[in-house]
Amino acid sequence: MAAGKEIRGKIKSVENTKKITKAMEMVAASKMRKAQDRMLAARPYSEKVRNIAAHLGQANPEYVHPFMKVNDVKKAGVIVVTTDKGLCGGMNTNVLRAVTAKLRELQDQGVAAETVAIGNKGLGFLNRVGAKVVSHATALGDTPHLDKLIGPVKVLLDQYAEGKLNAVYLSYTKFINTMKQESVVEQLLPLSSAQMQAEKTSAHGWDYIYEPDAQSVIDELLLRYVESLVYQAVAENMASEQSARMVAMKAATDNAGNVISELKLVYNKTRQAAITTELSEIVAGAAAV
Repeated sequence: MAAGKEIRGKIKSVENTKKITKAMEMVAASKMRKAQDRMLAARPYSEKVRNIAAHLGQANPEYVHPFMKVNDVKKAGVIVVTTDKGLCGGMNTNVLRAVTAKLRELQDQGVAAETVAIGNKGLGFLNRVGAKVVSHATALGDTPHLDKLIGPVKVLLDQYAEGKLNAVYLSYTKFINTMKQESVVEQLLPLSSAQMQAEKTSAHGWDYIYEPDAQSVIDELLLRYVESLVYQAVAENMASEQSARMVAMKAATDNAGNVISELKLVYNKTRQAAITTELSEIVAGAAAV
C-alpha cells in the first residue's frame, strides 16, 4: 500500500491548498467591495474640478495652461499602474502587454520614452526590458494615498510643463464589472479640448468668487485635475485587482476540488486492487492446502 500512502499524502496537500485559496477568495471578496466604493467616490471630485477649470478657462480664453499646449519634442512619458502582489490572473500580463506595444510604437516613431512605475510588478517588468524608469511608487497597500502618488508622477508633469515631453500616457486596468477588467493606455497630457469642455449649466448660469487671479486658480485646478485622474486610475486598478484575485482564487479552489475527487477515485481503485490481490492469495493458499 505504498502507492496508497503516497496518494493520501497528495490528497492532504491539495486539501490544505484548497483551504488557503478559499480563504484568499473570501478576503479578496471583502476588499473588493471597499475598493469599488473608493473608486466610485473618487469620480465626482475629478468631474467637479474639471467643470470649474473649464468654466474659468472659457471666461479667460486668453490664457492657455501648459498642460493644454502641444510640445514639439521627441520624448514622451508613460505612467504604468500595476499591482504590488500577484495571484490575480492575467491582469498584470495584459496591462504590461499593452505598455510594451505602446513603447514599441513610440520607438518606431523615433520618440524616446521615460516611465513611472506605480506597483511592484510594473517596476520589475520595466527594469527587465531596459526601459528608463525615472521614478516609482510601490507598497501602496489596500488604500491609495495621493501623497504617495504625487511625488513620482510630478516628475513627468513638471517635464511636460517645461516643454521637455510631447505627451504623457497613463496605462492601467479599467474596472468594468466583477468579471471583466480592461487594460487601457490613455493620453493624460496634453489635455484635449473635449476633456476641458464644461457641462451645460442651468438657466441662471454660473459665477465664482476667487482669488488672487484666474491664472493662479486655473493652474492649481488643472494640476489637481491631472492628479485626480492618476488617483482614479490607481483606484480602478485596485478594484480590478481584488476582483481578478477573487475570480482566480475561486477557480483555483474549484480546480483543487476536482483534483481531490480524481485522487480519491485513484486511491479507491488502488485500495480495491490491493484487497482483491490479498483475497486471491488467501483463496489460492486455501486451495493448495
